[in-house]
Amino acid sequence: MTRQLTAIIEREGDGYVSLCPELDIASQGGTVDEARRNLKEALELFFEAASATEVERRLHNEVYVTQVEVAVG
Repeated sequence: MTRQLTAIIEREGDGYVSLCPELDIASQGGTVDEARRNLKEALELFFEAASATEVERRLHNEVYVTQVEVAVG
């Protein structure tokens, strides 16, 4: 079974941080691709080790990624 999850990746210093907001699991890497691969591995390890109760407790089924415009200054 597979599941589509969100990966948000942003530059932090000399590397990249990746976050899956549905489960609040993060990873990092030296490149965008490495950060994405490392997040995928962290998620797979979580699903291998976590009980069904833990997955249900942590999983946010509705996550929306969007932009907002705000006044600055």
